[in-house]
Amino acid sequence: VLAAAFASTLAFSAQAKEGSIKVGVTAGPHAAIVNAAAGVAKTRGLNVEVVEFTDYLSPNRALAEGSLDADVYQHQPFLDNFNKQQGTKLVKISDAVVQPMGFYSNKIKDVKDIPNGASFTIPNDPSNAGRALLLLEAAGLIKLTPGLDSKATVADIVENPKKLKIVELEAAQLPRSLDDASVAVIPMNYVLSAGLKAKDGFYFESLKAPYALIIIASRDNNANDPKIKAFVEAYRSPEVKAFIEKTFNGAVLPTWE
Repeated sequence: VLAAAFASTLAFSAQAKEGSIKVGVTAGPHAAIVNAAAGVAKTRGLNVEVVEFTDYLSPNRALAEGSLDADVYQHQPFLDNFNKQQGTKLVKISDAVVQPMGFYSNKIKDVKDIPNGASFTIPNDPSNAGRALLLLEAAGLIKLTPGLDSKATVADIVENPKKLKIVELEAAQLPRSLDDASVAVIPMNYVLSAGLKAKDGFYFESLKAPYALIIIASRDNNANDPKIKAFVEAYRSPEVKAFIEKTFNGAVLPTWE
């Protein structure tokens, strides 16, 4: 009887393990949305452990090393750059949400009011730094070497008529820079996690910009795992869509009907 009970316990543990995955997120809206998806997944027999990070590199490192099964926090250009720099094979498995980057300031509320010599803080990771510089260019504040897209760096600024001072910071630190900088260029997830609101910003990316589209990623060797597919289905569910629309009031938009 004891042997049978022990065998039954082992079988149950194996089944529970087979029905569990770990998903990495950055703190803030991505964590909130994946937790909502985890709730939906649980009703369908899948246990999702949500692992929060405070920087952009650690989730992908953990995913590549195998301590995560998927992550939800980045756009495709960031993933491409990470793979190139780290020699990893992480892949997009689904679209997630749209979150535009924008200009935020305690002092300025319109691009036309940005004075000469204004200081801008931007993210310091390669693709988001380039993304921020592209937004400055779209606003008519600088000109960059053509054709670089998100690969642009501060060194690629070829025209800076207002002599803007551009300082690169960890993305999570950008909201804190608002007391000192004229303008902070902040990804939406860090806007919301800092308690700011989308309407506090005054200039934004197009919702169709590739840098505004957040994706769900996994490794190339587990992209077709049924548990990963079940998580994606839970994430892209009507329940999670309703949660996003109620919680974020248009600051974060689902990519599915």
